Amino acid sequence: MKTDDEARPLDKPTVLVVDDTAENLTLMSFLLKDLYKVKVANSGEKALRIAQHQPQPDLILLDIMMPEMDGYEVCRRLRQEATTRDIPIIFLTAKASVEDEEFGLKLGAVDYITKPISPPVVLARVKTHLNLKASADFLRSKSDFLEQEVAKRTREVNAIQDVTILAMASLAETRDNETGNHIRRTQHYVKALANALKNHPRFAAHLDDNTITMLFKSAPLHDIGKVGIPDRILLKPGRFEPAEFEIMKRHPELGLNAIEHAEKALGTSVDFLKLAKEIAYCHHEKWDGSGYPQGLAGEAIPLSARLMALADVYDALISRRVYKEGMSHEKAAAIIAEGRGSHFDPDVVDAFFAIEARFIAIAQQYADSHEALQAKADEQAVFHTQS
Repeated sequence: MKTDDEARPLDKPTVLVVDDTAENLTLMSFLLKDLYKVKVANSGEKALRIAQHQPQPDLILLDIMMPEMDGYEVCRRLRQEATTRDIPIIFLTAKASVEDEEFGLKLGAVDYITKPISPPVVLARVKTHLNLKASADFLRSKSDFLEQEVAKRTREVNAIQDVTILAMASLAETRDNETGNHIRRTQHYVKALANALKNHPRFAAHLDDNTITMLFKSAPLHDIGKVGIPDRILLKPGRFEPAEFEIMKRHPELGLNAIEHAEKALGTSVDFLKLAKEIAYCHHEKWDGSGYPQGLAGEAIPLSARLMALADVYDALISRRVYKEGMSHEKAAAIIAEGRGSHFDPDVVDAFFAIEARFIAIAQQYADSHEALQAKADEQAVFHTQS
């Protein structure tokens, strides 16, 4: 009855024997053939071709003293190529000095056997290094699998983040009297400001690439709280009365509550919503403490909210609404400059002026269409006629 190894010869590890002497190739083939699948090469060039061809050998027995290309050079080239650098190499040579052995091991060989060989020693060392390679291959395979799983889970988490934020932002957009392009513009303004400040001594520790990405994703939720404002106020085509403005000023707290409610529904605190909560709750705070809802001042205001404060005000100034014309960039920029150190973080204002051209480009790229503005005007007219 055949053993499993005899029944499945293709499962045997493959050993490549490299030697320019036919007798040595015959000897090693005879020694190894019962245990391994044997390939032979009588030159360094042929050895390199075989090593790079699929299926690759699992181990190479390599002579050193060969014409044209010696074993040292073969080893060096195998180690330089990503596709062959993990194949274990055992030098099998008549060069018996300690210096030769040391040099061969430094080149990357896993072992060094001198001729004349002892068959049991050769077989034992070949077996040992094939077992080590099998273990390394197994661990490498598991590592690759885990990396793929981590990448897959990361994509899934990012998708969940994007869908959650998009769904919540879309909810706010359906009720806000701003256009959807306001959301897109402020999103890009915040990202531009963050990138302009990421190397600033005050902000470098807080604005890495991942945080900037999350700021970009979270920015659309800045006015999520407006879903809780009554239509008679939210859709009013004009300035608010003092009592109406007090009600409108509740939307930051309503926004915070909405996001926290989403977290509770998920059953856990969600890191990617931390910035969204900061932005929703604090983007109407002012640097001098005169903002709302908490009257925070200076560094007590989260950085995310300080960035959104400038982005939101700038866009409100330049944007046309049914009750006002939009300002020019120059007039809006003058108001931003006037608010430096009172309404806005001075360094954020300086960053704005350093990238004015980027703000103008964003405003032009995501400009509101006349049709969208007219549709909003008609919607508000119908609402007020009915009420």
